[in-house]
Amino acid sequence: MLHHGDCLDILPTLPEGSVDLVVTSPPYNLGIDYHSFKDTASRGDFLEWCLRWSAELKRVLADDGSFFLNVGGSLINPLLPHQIVLALTEGPDALFRLQNTIHWVKSITLDTRDGGQISAGHFKPINSQRFVNDCHEYVFHLTKTGKVKVDRRGAGVPYQDKSNISRWSHTGGVDRRCRGNTWFIPYDTINSSHRERPHPASFPIALVEQCIRLHGKGPATRLLDPFLGIGSSAIAAKRMGIAEFSGIELDDYYLEIARERLEALEATSPS
Repeated sequence: MLHHGDCLDILPTLPEGSVDLVVTSPPYNLGIDYHSFKDTASRGDFLEWCLRWSAELKRVLADDGSFFLNVGGSLINPLLPHQIVLALTEGPDALFRLQNTIHWVKSITLDTRDGGQISAGHFKPINSQRFVNDCHEYVFHLTKTGKVKVDRRGAGVPYQDKSNISRWSHTGGVDRRCRGNTWFIPYDTINSSHRERPHPASFPIALVEQCIRLHGKGPATRLLDPFLGIGSSAIAAKRMGIAEFSGIELDDYYLEIARERLEALEATSPS
């Protein structure tokens, strides 16, 4: 179900413990040009706002639920992600425990075994004599207890060196290992940002899918995104057969695009 409105108005209407998984990316308070949201609050006001909607997320989240929070900083404001996660996890009355810190890598260059190099991903160049290019964002895995079990292999990768399958007893003979906390997920290649990526801070569908796999409940997952944007979470839920999805979006233009993307996916899906 897609909801049009402010998450602070809609979240209180959802039943307590009615969500298994939250995957979202709120406005970053970095002056990003959203369609109808002013991303320029003072830092104190912004963190207080984050605490308000996060408290509601804790209420609707099941005790064994996971909250994956995608936050990026900027080269001149690099501490913002850490300030947010500290606000949510510090002190005796902390809302959440930080269970895992995942690095979403958008672009990377790797040295190959034969001495070559491979560059892949979304690289946004900058012209600076002070900063190197920022090619990653954080995905903080927050839970109520810090002890929620996850499906490491479900979100994992095959062994590159197959001899490790028999070498390590914990594999049980399965060619699958934990991916770790570094996820290389580039943006999809597009031809027109105005038509195909009208939202200035959307995340890839594959990022949400990876969070769904890691949480490990499959189609039975009850998924929520309180900052839906143009619907990446809704598309991920549809592609992975998630039966129960809720998305909240303040901007009617972004919400309409989310609906159009869902309709386009349904039109191409096998009946």
